[in-house]
Parts: sequence; C-alpha cells; structure tokens
Amino acid sequence: MPVEFLGIAATNNGSETTPRSGAAFDKEYTLRLARAHEDHGWDRVLFAYGSGSADPAPAAAYIASRLDRLQILLAHRPNVSYPTFAAKTFATLDQISDGRLTVHFITGGNDHEQGREGDTLTKDERYTRTREYIRIVKKIWTTHESFDHEGEHYRFHDFVSDVFPVQQPRPNVSFGGSSPAAYAAGGAEADIYCLWGEPLAKTAEQIENVKAAAKAAGRTDLPRIQVAFRPIIAPTEELAWEKAHRTVGAIKARKERGEAITKRHNGQAQPQAATPQNVGSQRLIAIAEAGERYDRALWTPTAAATGGAGNSNALVGTPETVAQALLDYYDLGVDILSARGYDLLDDAVDFGRYVIPIVREEVAKRDAERAARGTQALAAVNG
Repeated sequence: MPVEFLGIAATNNGSETTPRSGAAFDKEYTLRLARAHEDHGWDRVLFAYGSGSADPAPAAAYIASRLDRLQILLAHRPNVSYPTFAAKTFATLDQISDGRLTVHFITGGNDHEQGREGDTLTKDERYTRTREYIRIVKKIWTTHESFDHEGEHYRFHDFVSDVFPVQQPRPNVSFGGSSPAAYAAGGAEADIYCLWGEPLAKTAEQIENVKAAAKAAGRTDLPRIQVAFRPIIAPTEELAWEKAHRTVGAIKARKERGEAITKRHNGQAQPQAATPQNVGSQRLIAIAEAGERYDRALWTPTAAATGGAGNSNALVGTPETVAQALLDYYDLGVDILSARGYDLLDDAVDFGRYVIPIVREEVAKRDAERAARGTQALAAVNG
C-alpha cells in the first residue's frame, strides 16, 4: 500500500525548545515552512487549532492558493461553529485547493481549553456532539436538495449548500484519540484514524481497537491509520543521541524559566497542562514512566518532559535507523506517517531529504514483492 507523510503547517517558528521570534501568524514563515514540505517530498501538512491561535482555515487557504501539490489537513473543533457554516467553509477551501483538503475533527480532551470558547459540555457529551456534527457535514457535502435536521445538539430546517467540494463524493474525515469513546466515534465516522507514537505492541493494540470499533459500527471498510512522532536525526547514532539529550534539556530549561510552551495534539494547539485529562497523554506518561527506550528507536523523555503533550515521543538515530523504525510501523498497517521536529523548518527539510526517500524506496520494494507473491499464487491456482 502507498505510504504518505504528514508534517506541520505552523504559523510561527515557536516550538517546545524555542520561543517564537515574531507574531502568532507570521505570513512569510508560514509560506516558507509549507514550501519546504512541498519541495522535500511531504504529502500534506496539518493546520492545528487552539483557542487563541491563528485561525487555521484562512491560513490553510493562504497556503493552498500559493502551492500546487501540498495537501491540507485542517483541524476543526465542533464547538466553534455551526455545522452548516463549517461545511461551506470546508467546501470552499476544497475548491481553493483544487481538492487537496482533509478535515480533522477534534472533540477536545481538556475542559479548561474547551471552556475558553464557551464549551461547557462534558467529554462524553462532546463525543456525542462530534459524531452528530461529522454526519451533518458529510450530508451537506453530498446532498443537493434541502433537508431538515433534528438532533441532540443541532436543529435546522430547509438547508442546502450552494458550494460543494471538488473531491467526490467528499473530502476525507480524520479523527484521533485513545479512549473507548474515541475509538467508537472515530471507528464509526473516520476515513483516517490518528494515533500518537507508542511502542509497536501498544500501537498494534490500538489499531485492533479501531478496527473493532469500525466493525461494531457496521462498516465494511476500515479507517486508514496515521501515527505521529518527533524524529531526532543526525549523521551518526552518537550525534543523534547527543541531539536528543540537548532537545530534552532545552524543553526543561524553558519550563524552568516559566515560559509558556504550546503543545499541539490531535491537531489542537493549547497551553501545556500539569495533569492531562485526555487518555492519549495519560498513556504517553505511563509509557515514559515504564521506560525510556522501546523497539528500534522510540524514546520517551521528550514526552515526559512535556507532560505527555500529544505528539511527543521521539524516534532517535541516523536517517537509516529512523526510516527502519517507521517501516516497522508501516508493517503493522500504518500508512500515514506524521513527523515534526523541534526546529520546524530545518528538521522538515532534513527529514524530507534523508528519511522520506528511504521509506518510500523500501515500501515500493515491499509492494513489488507482495505483488509478485500474489502473481505466483494465482499462477499456482490456475496452473
């Protein structure tokens, strides 16, 4: 199966290791970072969402209108707009991008962050709302006749949109989370299910949970699986590990200075909290407490230093080591690999130059071998 790479479409140069040097929305930097991804083999970039952050939808439209190939993954929280409005926004962005949009729906794992924009629902209520919201958006994208909706969270009458996506029948829907409620919602509605980088055995368990939820929802197809990491690469293993320890040192130094560190998890940018409410972050903390190194290259101190701040487990080593680690996840059934360094621009370029080509070449070999085995098996049956 083909493999795809997802990077980050940050609107400024700040990260866990370095405070931003300019405004929250640095137009020139946003374009420069996106262009670096497009020029170095990445397939798409994520525009994250945060209560006080730059609005990702117009930022995504800005990039889509200036780049020709890079695909857009737009994070969206249902509490910030009515689904009729959101569906038109997404369809318009799909038009601007000539069919390069995927929408990542965020239920929200932090009550305080949700409350900043007036969302007072409980987490279980938020999951119910998200499922209703996604279904409405899908219907608006694909229905050319007016309809009414009377649901638990949304009610409207005689609505029909006059703008439709380029992609037919609709853009893909992305979803993430590690709780039973998340598996149930995403298993039912998502085309792509997003996980954070965990040890291989735990990732395999999560994939099975997603598959089981999809089947329980009556689906005959299964969501594609995406897994996210923080690669730390260097020309030698020794240099890579030195870089890894410097990275953790920089994260801790910022925390000790009392600087506000923004985290992006599940496409959501928000201030780092001492005790995470979401199950995904709790899992990362537990994994880090159980050990620092797993499998070929997974390293947990970056997650520990940020308090399980979403996509925060690292893959450390040479480009060859990190590529082979990614291929281990590909062999589990992961075909979208999300990666983001700590120096957003330079790391995107280095990963694109030195890691992506190795992974693509090895995946092509695997696909060719699989096809050859299929041909031989068919010949044996017919012969």
